[in-house]
Order: sequence, then structure tokens, then C-alpha cells
Amino acid sequence: AATTVKAKSDSINILVDVLPEEMPTTVVQSMKLGVDVNRHKEIVIKGCSALLLLLLKHFKVNHIYQFEFVSQHLVFANCIPLILKFFNQNIQAFISSKNSITMLDFPTFLHNETTEITAESLEAGNDRLFCWRNLFSCINLLRILQKLIKWKHSRTMMLVVFKSAPILKRALKVKHPLLQLYILKLLKVQTRYLGRNWRKSNMKTMSAIYHRVRHRLNDDWAFGNDQDARPWDLQVEECSLRTHVDQFNARRYGDIPDNESAADALVEATRPVDNDLLSVLGAAVHLPQHFLENYEEWLETEVFRYEGDESLPFLT
Repeated sequence: AATTVKAKSDSINILVDVLPEEMPTTVVQSMKLGVDVNRHKEIVIKGCSALLLLLLKHFKVNHIYQFEFVSQHLVFANCIPLILKFFNQNIQAFISSKNSITMLDFPTFLHNETTEITAESLEAGNDRLFCWRNLFSCINLLRILQKLIKWKHSRTMMLVVFKSAPILKRALKVKHPLLQLYILKLLKVQTRYLGRNWRKSNMKTMSAIYHRVRHRLNDDWAFGNDQDARPWDLQVEECSLRTHVDQFNARRYGDIPDNESAADALVEATRPVDNDLLSVLGAAVHLPQHFLENYEEWLETEVFRYEGDESLPFLT
């Protein structure tokens, strides 16, 4: 198919593969289509959040500047306010929603002889307390947000500016330990910027942070006040990080000849170094033309006229 050009503000219809050519005519078909559309949205959120988290974890293990490069692109693409906007809903209802048909789930569908779907079977749903798919997506998004702002004061201030504290505090109503852990981590890093009055009025949250989140010896999250932080210092921090990332990219991937593609240059740059002494000594060395024309002068200067250090022992 021919490529199409779309602006950033143009919306993408992700449900084009779900909607049928003919609209449903019965109540059961309408209910089934509604469940299928909502399930499709949940799968998209789950897949995108899991892929982003895996990429960030892989880049952080591979090289820290690769992680920072992807992180800055996510921050500049408004990833932080987008995640906060996602959590600015009834998360408890989102996690407990049951957009699935039990008769069509795996492996129930394989063992079921009758596949007739009725309105009663659609309304019955399953007996699970949480929808594992939505819970998994929420935990992934919180972990992505936590990785983006960890040890970054400028990005932590973005959480304060976007008023994330009440949004995250409402999400604490979901009684799941792993979800609550990452919410408390996000609240902990911005506590010092929220002021003393917020800490006084949210002592239950402060106690939960103290009991569940790991602390360090010189950690001053509970009593530090950084409300007077200057905004230009935060901009300098991001600019300095961007400079270091650009220098790393130029050093590792910048020198690409005109007749060589970027993919070939990347493969060549990441090829392992040969540490075998015999193969290194036997490899052909290409000397520059300037050296070949003036090698006699180099011999006279560096070899014949060289006076070694007499204090060094002779090699025998």
C-alpha cells in the first residue's frame, strides 16, 4: 500500500479492524461488539505499555545513554502528562471491568460443546476480582513513569506542575500491593516539593510510604523543602543531559561514510573486538600514504635517534 502522510494532531482509528462491515441488528450482537471493542482497546494499551517498559529496561542494561536518549524522546513527546491523563479516571472501575466473554475465552472455548451466546451469558462475565489485563497495563505505565523521573528533578517538577499527587492518591484505592508500591514511589519523589501543609494533611500516605518504600540513610524526602528551586536550573539539567547524549551518539554512530548505510555502520560499530593476539598480529595494517612517503624520516627520529631511559631494566 502507498504510504500516507499524517500530521501529529491527526487521530488514528485503531478500531478499524474490529468494526464489522455490517452493523449489528440484534441486542446480542450489539453487546458482543461492545465487549470486543473494549477488549481491543485494553489489548492495545497492554501491548504498548509492555513494549515500552521492556525497551527501557533493555536500553538501561545495554548503555545508560541509550536509555536516556529514549527517555528524553518520551518526555518531549508528552509521555508524562499522557500517563497522568490515563490515570485521571476511575482506576478502580477500569481494573475491575470485565470486557470478556467467558464462553469464548481460552481454554473454555475448546472444551465447550455449545457455542451459542445469549444476553445472560454476556452479562454474567467471570468471577475475578480484577481484570488481569488492565491491572498489568496500569502497573506497566506506573513503572514507565517511575523510570522516566527517577533522579531527575526537572521531571519530578513536571509531576508537581501537572498536579499528579491527587491523581495518584485516588489510584491507591486499588488494593493491590505492587500497584500501590509504584504509586507510593511516585509520591515519595515529589513529597519535598508539595510543601509542609500537604504532608500534614496526608499523614496516612506518608506512613504508607515510610512502611512500604525502600529508604536510604541520607534520604530527606519527609522533611526536605525544595519549593524555591529555580526553573532555569531544571532546564539546564535537561540541556546538559541532552548534550551528553548527543556526544555519545556522535562518538558511537556519527562517523558513517557516504557509501555506507546506517544499518551497516551500526552492525560494524557493535561488532565484538578481536582479543586474540595471533589474529591481531597477523591482520593486515593499512598505513596512510603520508607515512609511506616519509617512513625513513620516522625511522631516523623515532628509532635511530631515540635515547631510552637507562633506569629501565633491559629485556632479556
